[in-house]
Amino acid sequence: MYVGTLSFDLLLGDVRSLKEKRSVVRPIVAELQRKYAVSAAEVGEQDLYRRAVIGLAVVSGDAGHLTDVLDRCERMVAGRPEVELLSVRRRFHGEHDDA
Repeated sequence: MYVGTLSFDLLLGDVRSLKEKRSVVRPIVAELQRKYAVSAAEVGEQDLYRRAVIGLAVVSGDAGHLTDVLDRCERMVAGRPEVELLSVRRRFHGEHDDA
């Protein structure tokens, strides 16, 4: 079994309230969940309206498939014009990791 996670640190464009922030972040999270069958949520910077941290996790029996899904998710978020991707943190846990 392999588990992969991504954490996206985002700077939001022309957003002036937490309500506007939700209208930008929710569709990104929903698309990640729908298109790539990952668990995703806003996981940080909830009190700042121009910043967001989105986290996602994927479980797979195949390391190659897991890497492919993580790569596609990263490209999708990086390609969104309404956000600037400041950083991405990727973690990969395989069957040979220590407990």
